[in-house]
Amino acid sequence: MTAVGGPEFLVPADVDEPAIRTPTQLMVQLKAAGVNPIDTKLRSRGVFYPDALPAVLGCDGAGVVTGVGTAVSRFRPGDAVWFCNGGLGGAQGNYAEYTVVEEAVARPKPAGLDFIQAAAMPLVLITAWEALFDRARLHAGQSVLIHAGAGGVGHVAIQLARHRGARVLTTVGSAENAQWVAALGADEAILYHEQDFVAAVAELTGGRGVDVVLDSVGGETFRDSIRAMAHYGDLVTLLDPGTGIDWKEARNRNLRIGFELMLTPMLADLPEARTRHGEILDECAALFASGQLRAHVSQVLPLAQAADAHRHLEQGHMQGKLVLAIGD
Repeated sequence: MTAVGGPEFLVPADVDEPAIRTPTQLMVQLKAAGVNPIDTKLRSRGVFYPDALPAVLGCDGAGVVTGVGTAVSRFRPGDAVWFCNGGLGGAQGNYAEYTVVEEAVARPKPAGLDFIQAAAMPLVLITAWEALFDRARLHAGQSVLIHAGAGGVGHVAIQLARHRGARVLTTVGSAENAQWVAALGADEAILYHEQDFVAAVAELTGGRGVDVVLDSVGGETFRDSIRAMAHYGDLVTLLDPGTGIDWKEARNRNLRIGFELMLTPMLADLPEARTRHGEILDECAALFASGQLRAHVSQVLPLAQAADAHRHLEQGHMQGKLVLAIGD
């Protein structure tokens, strides 16, 4: 990323190969990098750190360990790993051939996923897991409304919520997506272009509302979600709710409002929280192995076409994830 602005400011370039600088780091030859909305926002609005440009974007990566620090104990060269690390303007991101990552952050790649699938998953898995289980405390027997269920976070949140034993409602933009999310485990799909989701939720829950809402849209969707909630429910958003919120209605319902930003441990340098992210990936790896979780990649582009990947993502309405393939 050479400047703040449009996709044209993502350009191929030769940069210095990263080096292991601490005893607990791994050198990884990247095979694929996930593309996430945070990447396009950083490119268009600016990275988190001053004077960081040019920068290599990309939080999600998967690849093969090629070198280890003297204190590394869990990995050796040749091991396949996946992780969410860098790409915010500080540590180098994963739109690259090589990167360096702390041993505590990297995790063994699930055997049932190829590198493309593995690179697509870390950020959305950690986001969905923390939002549903850590922030909202979702448990069996509850009901949850997951907005944008066909998206990156949405499609894994549906599966995680279903695995936990919740009744899953979700909003989608088309009949095709409604069929797809049903196959993922959604009990009810609400076509938001055709239905008022608040009214639909009321009908589907007998007027009670849902126990949990996961909002990845923001704005009016967050505002209106308050009226779709059951009393004493949990409303978790991935975004800034903005202004014009009827907080009185939220208070009258005794709602618990939560925020989820899985980037916080990177931004605030919280080692214990970063280790917890790795543990979440391990738990999800077990779900992939048992067939209870599926990764969906709708499009793969070569690394040199990162700018085109951003253009596709910014058009919206993508099922699942988009990934950059690196090398052969």
